[in-house]
Amino acid sequence: MTSPTSRVVRIHRTGGPEVLSLEQLAAGEPAPGEARVRIEAIGLNRSEAGFRSGLYLVQPKLPALMGYEACGVIEALGDGVTGFALGQRVCVLPNFRLGDYGVYADRAIVPARSLVATPPHLSSIEAAALWMQYFTAYGIVQAGHATLGDYVLIPAASSSVGLAAIQLANWIGAEPIAMTRTSAKADALRAHGARHVIASSEVDVIAEVMRITGGRGAKVVFDPVGGPFVETLAKSMADEGILIIYGSLSNQPTPYPHWTAAIKGLSLRGWVVGQVWNHPQRFERVKDLILRGLAGGQLKPVIARTFRLDDIVEAHRYLESNQQFGKIVVTTN
Repeated sequence: MTSPTSRVVRIHRTGGPEVLSLEQLAAGEPAPGEARVRIEAIGLNRSEAGFRSGLYLVQPKLPALMGYEACGVIEALGDGVTGFALGQRVCVLPNFRLGDYGVYADRAIVPARSLVATPPHLSSIEAAALWMQYFTAYGIVQAGHATLGDYVLIPAASSSVGLAAIQLANWIGAEPIAMTRTSAKADALRAHGARHVIASSEVDVIAEVMRITGGRGAKVVFDPVGGPFVETLAKSMADEGILIIYGSLSNQPTPYPHWTAAIKGLSLRGWVVGQVWNHPQRFERVKDLILRGLAGGQLKPVIARTFRLDDIVEAHRYLESNQQFGKIVVTTN
């Protein structure tokens, strides 16, 4: 039987969005433990821009496939795959190494272990914007131990993960403080659950956090930026607070704020989403929690903008523009 063809995005060199190449290739057949999914929608992540640029932890093996979060329909199953059926709607979890597989495509072969059933009440666009953001944002609970009444400071709050962290903080009874560079997105952040908004380029961040918290400081900081501003974040924190760094958007070295951490007794720790799905029991518990939040309305993915696969270069330009509010999704039809 002849394998169907697929439009597939690959890179043959690292660089800016223009290196993304849309090609017509054979879709191939799934090997044991794999499935072929007809992709309907793709969720974009900043890590993919870093991978494309050659600035990610993993260097591409060229030509490299792109993308690892999507929603679609199973159209072929490899030997040994159980628990799934042809025609079933599924989400592809981004729990494999970038470039080993790639979902920037009409059809993609992925590990069966990366599949979960799509929540039935969600559209394909919403389902493609789901798992990475909420599993990552769960770091405020798993790593930060945020709880009732805690102030949680969330830099880059208009990102999909930032908005997910706001929703989770509200759900557990914490008080989210959204931080964004200017006040342009302040009203939108408040409309999406931020109790307070700080425009970091317009105010004294430390003084503003202390004003909001009555001098206590933020108990948890959930930072995807890193770099020298970590010193300011540390000075904005409560005694024995937890500073979580889960990204390096600044592309600058991140200092250890020794004296502030020592005097306040701060804990500094890293966080990656693999700390959820590399632990099977934790993964099932958090997955069920997210599904419960989606069903109950406490959690709802925010879509910034959709693009077509033909416009993947423009989608990546928008991804790196920092204009978005929520998740960028690419559709294949």
